[in-house]
Amino acid sequence: MSNPYDDDENPFQRDDDVAETPSTINVSLDNEEPQPVNQNSSPQLGSQTSPQPRLPTFPSYQAQANAPKDEFCCARDEFLHSPDAVIQIVDALKTTEGATSPYITYVIKTGNVEARRRYSEFESLRNGLSKLYPTLIIPPIPSKQSIGDYAVKQAKAKEDATMISRRKRMLQTFLNRIARHPILSNEHVFHRFLDKDVSWSEVLNSAPLSLLPKNLLKAPSHNPTEIAPAYSALPSPPASQPLRNPDQRFLDSEAFTNKFATHLGGSMEKVTRRTMKRWAEYSHDHSELGAILNGFSLSEQDVALQSAIEKTGQAVDATYMSTARLLQEFETKWTEPLHEYSQFAQIIKKLLVYRHQKHVQFEMTQESLESKKEVLEDFERNEAEARRLEQALSRGRLRSNNEEPSGSDGAGTDEAAQSTSGTDHADAGVSSFAASIRARSVDQPRTPRPRRSSYGFFSALSYSLHGMVDVDPEAARRSNISKTRDTISQLEDALHASAQDLKYASSTIQADLDRFQRQKVADLREMTIDMARIHREWCKQVRPIYRYCSIDPLINHFCCRILKHGQRQKGRLRKSSLIRISSRMHLLMRPFHRLDI
Repeated sequence: MSNPYDDDENPFQRDDDVAETPSTINVSLDNEEPQPVNQNSSPQLGSQTSPQPRLPTFPSYQAQANAPKDEFCCARDEFLHSPDAVIQIVDALKTTEGATSPYITYVIKTGNVEARRRYSEFESLRNGLSKLYPTLIIPPIPSKQSIGDYAVKQAKAKEDATMISRRKRMLQTFLNRIARHPILSNEHVFHRFLDKDVSWSEVLNSAPLSLLPKNLLKAPSHNPTEIAPAYSALPSPPASQPLRNPDQRFLDSEAFTNKFATHLGGSMEKVTRRTMKRWAEYSHDHSELGAILNGFSLSEQDVALQSAIEKTGQAVDATYMSTARLLQEFETKWTEPLHEYSQFAQIIKKLLVYRHQKHVQFEMTQESLESKKEVLEDFERNEAEARRLEQALSRGRLRSNNEEPSGSDGAGTDEAAQSTSGTDHADAGVSSFAASIRARSVDQPRTPRPRRSSYGFFSALSYSLHGMVDVDPEAARRSNISKTRDTISQLEDALHASAQDLKYASSTIQADLDRFQRQKVADLREMTIDMARIHREWCKQVRPIYRYCSIDPLINHFCCRILKHGQRQKGRLRKSSLIRISSRMHLLMRPFHRLDI
């Protein structure tokens, strides 16, 4: 297998973009020796920064997804990789095991093994997987109960049968999506979650979940539990910080995800909730109408009309039952998957934010490294200037000492020799004077001026401050240069680690987005087919119910008799209710006049 982090590769380049213009960011992962910062710097200041070490490489998304599975870590792993592996949640039980208050446990059936987990354990599993795999799309779990539900139902909110049934279905979908994922299905934490003999609290307090860092931005993307020292120097940028050189692919992904989330979480879910509400009202109206008709048929003396009313009431009751089944399938096949994909959109948003922060982290580290190199150049330039001045002063002192006249030979010199060497003596005097000043100001510590004793505490404080400030400038320069070089070495290692992280995150997120797109297309196709099938089956069930009733003559005759009966017996049935029944019957039968299924 080829190394996915070859030195000549662009971290943002796809296989089909080879002929396109490369990205504006060029990340070098070579082990080349860095160029010296300043060619004129003195070699006595120390060697240049050493090349950063090569961080361990790791397999790509495609390599992990396509790797053949020859060995299995446990029996659950072997079952999940079998052709017909399906995880089922077969029951939801109320228990108080290990707690003071009752709670609901969901019975998970994996093959012939059953394990019991509560909702909070499902939640901790998903949180753990999202931290172990920060570059993958972790499937969502059903939302928690809202504060309004707890306020209305109070203690019975957790025992709501409708909510429990919905959670059973969505938690089963969550487990099966993980089992079908090419990478998440190999995670042993997930296998232990399905094992009935494993305590989940022990899993949370053991490796690898216990080794996860608090800040994922300062951990490797491929394995956050293995933190190298280079990651400690990386910054933690905010999600709102813009990029200098953004990648167009992920800008397009962010725009598409925002639009997708707006469509699902906005208009589609609103229309779906409104449709569900109207179908529920329609079912409730038929339930009420059927009860009224069945009761009304008992008071009719005409046998033919009594039979017609009774058959119509039975047809309305059958319509109510068919509509109730339609509502249940509509919620299971359309409403819940739609809400799940609305959650998927928010998950993908967070995934793209993580990748954005990794990109900003790389740019900030690169900028910090360039800034520190500029600072090092200034320090080395100042040091070279100080050395040049020191050499000039040393030559002046040496020349002054060599040309100083002795006591015996001074009287024998002629005036011509004195005039010739006058300039040299003046230069030597200036050099000696400058050297004496520098020796007093640099080499020797300054003695503080005597203060009057009346100053007291301020005099002692001033003396201490002078002692701290008046350090050796040459030693301070050398110390600053050494510290800056150490910082540059750390930043080079951090930049190398950040480049690898950015490349791995970009390729893995893009690959998982492609997998999610294929999954989304298949699921939406199945959802729309189920929607059409549900309505078609409802029509098939309802239309034959009314076939044994005469459509137009009997309904008209029935409605007229209802109105006359209502006028005679106002105490039993209100006229408004009868008119409403009559209008509903007309509206109910209208779709079946020309329906041909």
